[in-house]
Amino acid sequence: RAMAFCMSALAIAMPPVGVRGAVTTRAPRAQAPMTLAGSMSSSVSLRPADGVDAGVFGVESGGKWFMISHGRKVARLHRPADQRKALLRNLTTDLLRYGRITTTMARAKALRKPVEHMIQLGKDGTEHKKRQAEAYIFDKTLVTALFEAAPERYADRPGGYTRIVRTLRRRGDNAEMAIIELL
Repeated sequence: RAMAFCMSALAIAMPPVGVRGAVTTRAPRAQAPMTLAGSMSSSVSLRPADGVDAGVFGVESGGKWFMISHGRKVARLHRPADQRKALLRNLTTDLLRYGRITTTMARAKALRKPVEHMIQLGKDGTEHKKRQAEAYIFDKTLVTALFEAAPERYADRPGGYTRIVRTLRRRGDNAEMAIIELL
């Protein structure tokens, strides 16, 4: 006699997705309501009521746990930090040298902040700001040219020294492409 496949028997033995811990075969307990601990004037924390496990928070995807990235201001560009910094330094140097470059949309958006910072350093024009720019930009003659041209070129502009224009997608991987240029 053949044994019938029963999904309900497997569901009890397997833990739910997104929760770490030991596998339990007992029936799940009813969750007690969450209670507010502390007074409203002090810091308020949300704790489970007595006798209820707090559980583990996070996002699980295929055996890997990822923390939710709230407030991350830096585009990671699928690179480690040292490679990302070198890429942005190279792109900043090229944009200041040529005035206009074609790159992917994600790189163009990430490039705006360091380029505008270098132009702002050039507008300020002190010796300390020049040393800061020389530490970031690879070409020292380019820094000298930036510090000579930036104060009169961007004197009336308080910010927004770059423009991003969308172009056709890249052939091969269909990546969004853009032209980023100095104003």
